[in-house]
Amino acid sequence: MTKLVPSKESLGLDSPLRLSVAAAVAFPDGSMTPSGLRKEAARGRLVIERIAGKDYTTLANINLMRELCRLEAKEPDCTSVKCDTKMENSPTNPRRSEAMLSPKDALRARLKQNRLREQSKP
Repeated sequence: MTKLVPSKESLGLDSPLRLSVAAAVAFPDGSMTPSGLRKEAARGRLVIERIAGKDYTTLANINLMRELCRLEAKEPDCTSVKCDTKMENSPTNPRRSEAMLSPKDALRARLKQNRLREQSKP
């Protein structure tokens, strides 16, 4: 008996779908499996409903998962204008104020300065 996979158009975004059907509908090239969807749920990126011991999700949940999984485009390492900016914001730049540091990095810098002061005292 072969499984019939409904078309995306015949389903609503909130229709509950078994993970195997949801994977087949949302990823028609077969690149996603129910196991992959369970892994994404374990990572907190996909909402799964367990009803009578069976796992379901919706196309809306898969769309949200895809947004959460989206990678940000990388900036080029250096352009003529951005190189100067990168040096200004560099943690090794002595002119960089503590206000620009993360709280964690600011604390590390203060602790390092205190250690250096203690070592230099006679």
